[in-house]
Amino acid sequence: MKAFSFITPTVAEYVTSHTTPPDDVLRELAEETLAATSKDAVMQISPEQGTFLTMLTRVSGAVNAVEVGTFTGYSSICIARGLPENGHLTCFDVSDEWTSIARRYWQKAGLADRIELRLGNAADSLAEFPIRPEIDLAFIDADKSGYPVYYEAIMTRLKRGGIILADNTLRHGSVADYTDGEAAGMRDFNTHVLNDPRVTSTILPIADGLTMVLKN
Repeated sequence: MKAFSFITPTVAEYVTSHTTPPDDVLRELAEETLAATSKDAVMQISPEQGTFLTMLTRVSGAVNAVEVGTFTGYSSICIARGLPENGHLTCFDVSDEWTSIARRYWQKAGLADRIELRLGNAADSLAEFPIRPEIDLAFIDADKSGYPVYYEAIMTRLKRGGIILADNTLRHGSVADYTDGEAAGMRDFNTHVLNDPRVTSTILPIADGLTMVLKN
């Protein structure tokens, strides 16, 4: 079996430079996010992830999507752009401060009519989320300790053939190093997904790792 190493900075830059780039709205959002959040700007997804989210949402035919962890709105814009005109994206986040930026950019992108924001504890909000219509696509990019709870709540509402994407599942490659205690939680989550008989899954080495799950 061929062994793969975690993506290097040089390869990462090459991937970015050979992926359809973000438009003016996303570039402006990325710049404002960096200015407003400083070191927390690392929570924003990478440009190549954004392009992938739009493409996958579109090719999957998703209509009803959810996002756990919105931050300043980059990923939500990318997902919403892949939805049809009658599509709907529900975003869960705890920060009114950061999502206030997201709300402005949803307007700039002309997507405010298809995005709904629910502020508060995501686990509680998902527990109250309706079973129907079923979720077609979900993106999880929030507090890492909460991933198992978010995953299970979404899974019970996900249609057969639906997709869950979970970000940061390689943790800068540390998940492969069993001496790294901080990566233990993510290793447990990755193992949980792997052993879930309800799904087919893989981890894509995009940015900090993107787990893609298909409900069987």
